[in-house]
Amino acid sequence: MSKRKSSSAGDKPHKRAKPVEEEEDANDHESDQEDHLRSEQVPSAGEVVSDAGIVESITLKNFMCHSLLGPFTFGSNVNFVVGNNGSGKSAVLTALIVALGGNAQATNRGSSLKGFVKEGESSADVSITLRNKGRDAYKPDVYGTAITVDLRITREGLRTYKLKSKSGQLVSSKKEELLSILDNFNIQVNNPVSVLTQEMSKYFLHSKGEGDKYKFFMKATQLDQMREDFVYIKTTKHLTEDKVEQHSECLKDLKRKYLEKEDRYKSLASLDEMHTKLEELQKQMAWALVAEVEKESEPMKEKLQSDRRSTEKFDEKVEEWKNKVEEAERKQKQSQEQVDGVTQQLSELQSRCSVLKAEVQKRNATFKSSEVTVHRCKANLRDLEKDKVQLSSRINDLKLSISQTTGVESQARMERVGQIEAELETLRHQISTLGQQTDQYQHACSRAKEEQGKMRREQEMLQRSIDANRRNLQNIESSRSNRLRRFGEHVPALVNAIEEAHKRGQFKHKPRGPLGYHISLKDPEMALAVESCLKGQLQAFTCDNHEDERVLQGLMTRVLPRGRRPAIITSSFLPSVHDTRKRAVNHPEYPSVLQALEIEDPVVANCLIDQKGIESILLIKNRTDARRVMQGRNPPQNCSQAFSKEGDQIFTNRTYTAEQTRANCLSGDVEEEIRHLQREMENQEAQANRFRQQMKKLDEGIKQNELLLRRTHVEQKTCKDKATKLQLELTDLNNVEEPQSEDLRPLEEDLQEIVSKISSKRVEYEEARAQMAEHKAAYDAAEKEYKQHKELINTIAEEADSKKEDLSKTDQEVMRCKHHKKHYEEKRSAHLCNIQTLEANLESKEQELQTSVAKAKKISPERLEVRRTARSLDSEINRLKVKITTQQEQQGDREEVVRQYHEALESYKNMAQKMKNLNSFIRSLDNVMNHRLQVYAELRRFLSARCKYYFDSMLAQRGYTGSMTFDHKNETLSISVQPGQGNKADLSDMRSLSGGERSFSTVCFVLSLWAITEAPFRCLDEFDVYMDMVNRRISMDMMLKVAAGQRYRQFIFLTPQSMSSLPVSKLIRILRLKDPDRSQNNAQRTQEDE
Repeated sequence: MSKRKSSSAGDKPHKRAKPVEEEEDANDHESDQEDHLRSEQVPSAGEVVSDAGIVESITLKNFMCHSLLGPFTFGSNVNFVVGNNGSGKSAVLTALIVALGGNAQATNRGSSLKGFVKEGESSADVSITLRNKGRDAYKPDVYGTAITVDLRITREGLRTYKLKSKSGQLVSSKKEELLSILDNFNIQVNNPVSVLTQEMSKYFLHSKGEGDKYKFFMKATQLDQMREDFVYIKTTKHLTEDKVEQHSECLKDLKRKYLEKEDRYKSLASLDEMHTKLEELQKQMAWALVAEVEKESEPMKEKLQSDRRSTEKFDEKVEEWKNKVEEAERKQKQSQEQVDGVTQQLSELQSRCSVLKAEVQKRNATFKSSEVTVHRCKANLRDLEKDKVQLSSRINDLKLSISQTTGVESQARMERVGQIEAELETLRHQISTLGQQTDQYQHACSRAKEEQGKMRREQEMLQRSIDANRRNLQNIESSRSNRLRRFGEHVPALVNAIEEAHKRGQFKHKPRGPLGYHISLKDPEMALAVESCLKGQLQAFTCDNHEDERVLQGLMTRVLPRGRRPAIITSSFLPSVHDTRKRAVNHPEYPSVLQALEIEDPVVANCLIDQKGIESILLIKNRTDARRVMQGRNPPQNCSQAFSKEGDQIFTNRTYTAEQTRANCLSGDVEEEIRHLQREMENQEAQANRFRQQMKKLDEGIKQNELLLRRTHVEQKTCKDKATKLQLELTDLNNVEEPQSEDLRPLEEDLQEIVSKISSKRVEYEEARAQMAEHKAAYDAAEKEYKQHKELINTIAEEADSKKEDLSKTDQEVMRCKHHKKHYEEKRSAHLCNIQTLEANLESKEQELQTSVAKAKKISPERLEVRRTARSLDSEINRLKVKITTQQEQQGDREEVVRQYHEALESYKNMAQKMKNLNSFIRSLDNVMNHRLQVYAELRRFLSARCKYYFDSMLAQRGYTGSMTFDHKNETLSISVQPGQGNKADLSDMRSLSGGERSFSTVCFVLSLWAITEAPFRCLDEFDVYMDMVNRRISMDMMLKVAAGQRYRQFIFLTPQSMSSLPVSKLIRILRLKDPDRSQNNAQRTQEDE
């Protein structure tokens, strides 16, 4: 709504009531709102009035049908313009509307401005003076305390303004200035609440349609203008969006045209600029050549300095390997001394072993001799036993005959004694036999167990050999399709893993291996010799650097099982084989290992040369010839060792036998190797079967001997117990005295002699047995000592083999260190040669640089910093020359092309900026519209609530009751009034009221709209035309009361009534117009009553 605010000298303007949130809640909170609104009292009559925007005077000339009206001077509060019809009341109101910017249609007095010019006149003039005082004054320093608006309307309908100050000075003649003044004072001549004409009153107020009343409310509160503005803005937005879419297509065309013009514009480079650029490029070219020579010489200088610094490293390497050679030779000497010591010890032990062996044989002979003596004593004892039995039998016969004479009892006793003695003799003989059997069984068991232990160890060794041969057979059989399996069961998987890792880029250089896979023999007969020479190197792998070595170790950990793994040799890969002509052995009859092998990969050849020195090892088929060549007076030069066809290793001072009898990895004939292994395995299986059979027989013999031994022990114990009992019985019988015959004595003496001989022989037999046991123990001790000595010899022999292996390794280490020492000496020599070559090349390059600098100074004395290469500069120079030639031949109108380019560029930029502004405008408009629509809805609810409140208050002054119902959705306003006091349920529509009551209700409606709107002045034309005297008086009182309460506003009422009943007040001014003179309209007089 309005931005105007009331003001007074001492009080602030009254505050508005808060807007009602919802129309439905208006009745619920009616009492609260009424209390609140009644608390807002209007200023009293004594307060100072506002000084801005009210009409001070108005003058009309040749306007409508009047030659001259005015000047009319208006009061600051209530003004009545009184006159009969045709006196000029409506002309004054129409002039006020037109002069203050209203259109002709708003006056309802004509369709165009030219209709307001008096007939017969060329123009009409209207002059209005507006007060310009107070806080809301408009440019008071320019206009002063009053602004005069002069309007002239020509017969053609043209309207011109002159805005003058208080002093009458012309300030502006622009309508925009007038609109600014009206906006500042909040003057709304098109608003029916500010200026209500008769026609507008009839159309809105006296209309019976609820929609018309709603339109009047909307127009009075300017909400319809706001809504129309919103609709217009929305339409403008859609039009703008359509325009943006159209302009986007147009922008693409403009950009395309601009790019085309730009290409043409860029192609029109000036010939002078191109010539200047050509000269600049030629200068840059000269110094670019100098820079390239300098750039070429810089790496040479750096390389020379680096090589000079590296010389010390080569010296250090040579010195390092020299020390390593000395250290390796020292270790070789120590190993040789250890081998010699072990060999000497072994020789001494072998001589001692021979002595022990002779001693064992001697002890064995003595044992055998004592064993014969025992058997002889045993035979003699057996003969004496027989004599004793015969003699005892004869004596018993004699005693029998004697006993017949001496009695039955004596005879029986003698018989019993003889019987006991015979049984005792038999038992003694049986006990002795059982003792010998026990010794024999124990000896047989111990010998069988000892033999069984030997056979078991031999059987285990044979089984291990069978298992190894079986694995070798599997590898060889699988090597028919994959030769890699000869080098190990898991080697093919490892090689595949290396290949996959190399494809993935994990290796800088692909490792080689196994090395034996990459070599082949020229002479297959030397396979065993080469395998004995290279040994573990056949399964080894080689890498170029330590990073590749770590990757390969990871692959081995993942692919190979735990245990012994192939060796990894790290050495830089070279594209060619080492030059070994100076250190290689050259024999007219026998080749070296290097010469006997076919090696396609130089990396493998260099690795074997570095690790094994194969260029200095001879291969000689015959073992005798190898010893003759190597251990003769003049061994071959540069030859470190030789190998025979059988794999024997021959040095100049010693020889080692090969540990294997056939080649495993390098054998050429796979089928023959398979057949050989199969035959060997068959023989081993047969031998294993024989071992099993012998073991079975030994087990059976041991079990049988142990069983017999247990039986013999039982029988021996039984016989001893029985002999003890018989001996006791014999002693008892011998204690009985008997008569003996004289004839028995010699026989008994002979028997006694035989018994004594038996005793002596038995003692001799026991002594012989004891001596035999001593000899047996001595033999066993000697044999045990011999075996221990033999085992010691075997242990020392194994240690000797280990020492020999260490000696061989130290020999190889010496050779390797010497090879490296020689290699670095050769590299140092080559390095020094390279330094000399670099110095010569650098000197030549310096001379070339001086020549280039001299040439460049001739072209450009000052040196230029050039970042481009001479090649690119030369290419650009040639291209520029061609372009210059083409431009000279095909140059067109440059000015036209430049003009078109700038026009296209400007059009494109303008359109792009316009598009950007439009898009920004649309976004801002969306945000503003969303906010303002919300404010619009809130304001509409607030104004509706206030209007209803004031309407009820106005009706109550006459004792009426009524209601106003706003339907914003259907845009209707329903007003119901009940004259007199009554129930609101009895409210009736205004159409059922009398004319005066309806006019009174209309005045109440207008006053309620006045209360919710703001304007510096209000004009009401013939408001009481349909009222009776009572309603006119009440309405007039109400309007005067409102005017008295709003002294900051000016009220202008136009009425045909005399207004003689108005009270006398300095705030009320009555302007009476003279009745019209139909004959002459140019003489009128204004009478002013106060």
